[in-house]
Amino acid sequence: MSLIHDTALVDSRAELAADVSIGAYSVIGPHVRIAEGCHIGPHCVIEGHTTLGRDNRVFQFASIGAAPQDMKYRGEPTRLLVGDRNTFREFVTVNTGTVQDEGTTRIGADNLLMAYVHIAHDVQLGSHCVLANNATLAGHVQIGDWATIGGLTGVLQRMRIGAHAMIGFQAHVAQDVPPFITADGHPLAARAVNLTGLKRRDFSAERIAVIRQMHKLLYRSSLPLDQAVAQIGALRAAITTDATALADIDLMLAFLAGATRGIVR
Repeated sequence: MSLIHDTALVDSRAELAADVSIGAYSVIGPHVRIAEGCHIGPHCVIEGHTTLGRDNRVFQFASIGAAPQDMKYRGEPTRLLVGDRNTFREFVTVNTGTVQDEGTTRIGADNLLMAYVHIAHDVQLGSHCVLANNATLAGHVQIGDWATIGGLTGVLQRMRIGAHAMIGFQAHVAQDVPPFITADGHPLAARAVNLTGLKRRDFSAERIAVIRQMHKLLYRSSLPLDQAVAQIGALRAAITTDATALADIDLMLAFLAGATRGIVR
């Protein structure tokens, strides 16, 4: 029995694994590639130069791979690359990249994009992220692994949100949010370490202690950012047993080195 509904419109040039299911009235464009185990619901549109990895689920009325909403776009064959085991809920919209960046929007693996989430052109979304209903990522935004973005939150173009960070409900993100931090409010402010998330991911006590020290240096020491960064670098000498704690420091330092527009305070 065919897994493609009779009313679905699948271009003959599209590349679909044998076990991909396509629901009623969905449209699959000519440059689309869909790997094994994917389920595409009814009334979905997947178009553009879009590649879906394994075991993705796309719910009804989602639009995946449409042209970027960018006035400079002139029809260039830019791309959308999606990893494995992502969930795209109802009315999610994801656009391809632009030539003004590297031309590719990327979504990692194991992400949950709730209803009405928008992923704009050239976004780089990591893995294991949760974007709650109506979260909106503008063009060129970068989101680290395990980040959580609250519902109705808007992220300004080119902003970065670090790994394991959590953004509260209805926020306006107009500065970079470092890894491991929770931030919310109007204006957006850093509140604390994302302890609940870290404990759920089995971070050791030593790792959490180091992360709390970094948070204190950034937000409780009254040091200028460059001096706080130097003090965070000095923490490496005190780490003797937990290589993952060293990796956490390196992650923070790399993020802060790229914070050309400042970080949320």
